[in-house]
Amino acid sequence: MARKTSRNTRYAALNAGDNAETRRLIEASNRLADEVARIFPSEPDIADRHYWLETMINHVPDYIYAKDTKGRFLIANEVTVADNGLESLQDLVGKTDFDLHPTKFAQAFADVEQRVIETGEPIFGIEERAMVTKGRDRWLMTSKVPLRNKGGTSAGSPGISRDITDRKAAERLLEGQARLLEMIAKSEPLDQFFTDLILLIELLLPGVKGSILLLSEDGRHLVHGAAPSLDEVFCATIDGVEIGPAVGSCGTAAWRGEQVIVSDVYSDSLWAGYADLVKPHGFRSCWSTPIHSHESKVLGTFALYSQEVGVPSEQQKELIAMATHLAGIAIERKRAEDRISFMAHHDALTGLPNRVLFEAQVAGVLEAIRGRDQWAVLAFLDLDNFKLINDSLGHTAGDDLLKAVADRMRAAVRKSDMVVRVGGDEFILLLNGLPTERDIVLSRLEDIRAAIAAPVQLNGRSLQVTCSMGVACFPNQGRTVSELLANADAAMYRAKELGRNNLQVFTEEMAAKAHEKLLRHEELREAIARNEFLLHFQPQMNLVTGRVFAAEALLRWQHPVHGVMSPGAFIPLAEETGLIVPIGDWVLKAACRQCKAWQEAGLPPLIVSANVSARQFLERNWAARVAAVLAETGLEARYLELELTESLIMQDVPGAIATMHELEAIGVHLAIDDFGTGYSSLSALKRFPVQRLKIDRSFVEDIPSDVDDKAITSAIISLAQNLGLRVIAEGVETEAQVDFLRQSGCDEIQGYFFSPPLVARDFEALLRQSGLHAEGV
Repeated sequence: MARKTSRNTRYAALNAGDNAETRRLIEASNRLADEVARIFPSEPDIADRHYWLETMINHVPDYIYAKDTKGRFLIANEVTVADNGLESLQDLVGKTDFDLHPTKFAQAFADVEQRVIETGEPIFGIEERAMVTKGRDRWLMTSKVPLRNKGGTSAGSPGISRDITDRKAAERLLEGQARLLEMIAKSEPLDQFFTDLILLIELLLPGVKGSILLLSEDGRHLVHGAAPSLDEVFCATIDGVEIGPAVGSCGTAAWRGEQVIVSDVYSDSLWAGYADLVKPHGFRSCWSTPIHSHESKVLGTFALYSQEVGVPSEQQKELIAMATHLAGIAIERKRAEDRISFMAHHDALTGLPNRVLFEAQVAGVLEAIRGRDQWAVLAFLDLDNFKLINDSLGHTAGDDLLKAVADRMRAAVRKSDMVVRVGGDEFILLLNGLPTERDIVLSRLEDIRAAIAAPVQLNGRSLQVTCSMGVACFPNQGRTVSELLANADAAMYRAKELGRNNLQVFTEEMAAKAHEKLLRHEELREAIARNEFLLHFQPQMNLVTGRVFAAEALLRWQHPVHGVMSPGAFIPLAEETGLIVPIGDWVLKAACRQCKAWQEAGLPPLIVSANVSARQFLERNWAARVAAVLAETGLEARYLELELTESLIMQDVPGAIATMHELEAIGVHLAIDDFGTGYSSLSALKRFPVQRLKIDRSFVEDIPSDVDDKAITSAIISLAQNLGLRVIAEGVETEAQVDFLRQSGCDEIQGYFFSPPLVARDFEALLRQSGLHAEGV
């Protein structure tokens, strides 16, 4: 009963065991107990000690053996005999490891044993490789001790070895996974990652060879990814194979999006047309698994080939699943990096290279032809009147036009050339290695301009867009990238000045103008820092009362060399460079401060009028900035009038109206300047919260001799009256003009007829001396 209870306990322990090693030891213990019970059923205490020892070591699953000083086996347990492919102990005794294992393994065993024998020191827990378990490559953990006879002389070395192949495989798997994940994190080349992944699987699954194929961009073909152990001829044969419902293992797996296991390629119908491809290489089975993205899209296939007929074990399936998962991560990571890199170096709308990529590559292009009898031609081009198309047809149509133009330019140049979108409707062309003949260069560029100008169908309309192009050639018209860009840009602006829709080649005259422009830009910037600006004020008079009610603030530049300069000499440059914003802010603040100073000097309150540039008006929170200036200067908002041009307002009508309402809420007066010269619509005009229209001087100067100008002026006055607006005419110089305007119902005038623009001191003196005090507000 005690023996039966003991066995039940051992079986319970066996069932509860979590690892193979525990189960083997328990099973060996049970076999040993059964053997002892059979030989000594009633008296185990008098068992034969020699038989007991032999029986015990034969039930131990580890390899237990002893060798003499020459490495010949003296004794071993049964598992050692069997796993070395022998029938009995007699077949093993007298043999050495050189008789059983490859030389490199046997020599390693011999070296360790010789060291133990010579030093007399045991060695514990070393790792060795051996061809055991019927010739399979295994890993063993071995301990060996010296054996001495009764006289103390070395007689050999007993040893015990435990099979740790599964543990080593797990360690290799973990190390391999860590290395592969590190490769993904470091963005190692994808083909190298695939190679290392396949070699890891082949190491863990001896006898199989791996392959990775990638799905092509069109989703119809499989292309070579990696197959380090497969024949190159075979890889080349299957490279580009079209996927389908019966295209071997890989083509079918990619088609179905699921794993395809073929145990025998010779007999499986999926391989009916492809079996001959693998016969020369001896493959009999092929297991292919699709590589999926995180969105379950097929990215490629991972396949294992074996020369044996069969299907993968559960362990092999787990490794395959791990491999395909890592491959999917690597592919998606690489594609994401490629997308990010492309977006960083290309225009998102057209797909053309952007300025970043151009600047990274252009220096190398120029260096490659330096010293050769060739030109590199750099052209700046800008689409003519693109904004009008964008505003009238909408941004979607504008984007479609830009894409069409980009495609046409790309088709009109060679692969060695570059087409770059700088931004908006501006592009750069770099034509590389052209003959040094002006006519050939111009012919090529005119062909490109003609391609751009071909009709485009947008929203059911046939449109035609032209371009202005500026050209500079390397090395004649620029020896560095910056020189070429600057010179081509100058030539393009010259093309615009000449009426657009033309091509201009850079000249020295343009260089001089560009240099002059640069100097003026720097002078203008310094003028802001040195406070070289001043204001003149021109009175505005009420035609009914004859009194001054307002003054327009007009900007002047007190140039240290050229003296006082009018706005026309520098405002266009200020607008182009963006300096108009700080200059405009200065004008606004100076005008408000002067108006407040006149009030404090005892003059009746009058309105000060200041012009607003488009760049100022489009600044964020501009109404709040106006309010801040009024608060800083102490001027009440009702004494400030801002003059806005039609073209400024029409750039963004909804946005302009919103800003005007914000200004109206502050209490500022608004007027439309140069009315009649822009393109505002009457439907928009009635929504503008303005108080006055200003008739442009171009309509006034030929009155009363020009019948058309008289008609236009009368119409503007009538329109203003019907809309409940006051109207003022500027540029009034003669009595005849005043009489016509008064008869037509014009409310106010401004011009040399009454007074030219004056400095603040003279303006104040004029009012005091003439008695034309302001009529009050």
